[in-house]
Amino acid sequence: TTRLVVPTLEGEAFYGRCLRLIADMDDAEAAFRDAPPRGPLRIEVHGTLGRHLLFPHLPEFLQRYREIELDVSEGDRYVDLLREGVDAALRVGTLADSDLAARRLTMLREVTVASPGYVQAHGLPDTIESLQDGHQMVGYRSSATGQLIPLEFQQGGQVRYVPLPARVRVSGADAFLGAALAGLGIIQAPRYRMDPYIARGQLAELLPETPPTPSPLSLVYPRNRTPSPRLRVFIDWVTGVFEQTGV
Repeated sequence: TTRLVVPTLEGEAFYGRCLRLIADMDDAEAAFRDAPPRGPLRIEVHGTLGRHLLFPHLPEFLQRYREIELDVSEGDRYVDLLREGVDAALRVGTLADSDLAARRLTMLREVTVASPGYVQAHGLPDTIESLQDGHQMVGYRSSATGQLIPLEFQQGGQVRYVPLPARVRVSGADAFLGAALAGLGIIQAPRYRMDPYIARGQLAELLPETPPTPSPLSLVYPRNRTPSPRLRVFIDWVTGVFEQTGV
């Protein structure tokens, strides 16, 4: 309009690729100068992983590589790395076959929880079968399929999937947690994030003898491009972080 100019998705993608071309040229020149990695690095982080697992360690990375500039975005949607000019992404879950290379970082332990208010209103389930007796979950909509993700449990060396009614459906990690804290249903989420709420009595762990299956956490990046020096050092660094800290 006469008051506002907004780039199209194609324009944003073109701009992102131009930035990467300039950065690649800088990398090529730096290779002949034996210079340290430098330039912008765009990282996409799934859900709340950034603030809980990545940002606490970033000062050490930035101290070590002083000429790298990080652009970190956090969300629950599926990002097309090539189209949107993203160098790498931290993703949770099983990866579909794609044009992306992947580095497995760790397995995130999951836990089944509900609020004390929910347990008081619906009862404490003592078996997987008892979940069918009037229980409900907070529905989490998969960004990849658009479908609600059922509850899942490990039992006897097998995985059991249990879909429950979901009167509330969400598509973001913060809304998912908020709905559980409000007593709107059962959720399954990474233990590293739920443990503080369990310790404070805001959430109660359910069915600990049949926990959810752990979720793989991977770093993915375009397979058909040679990683830039700044991406290579980031891959090595973030791999070392999870090897040292675990989750």
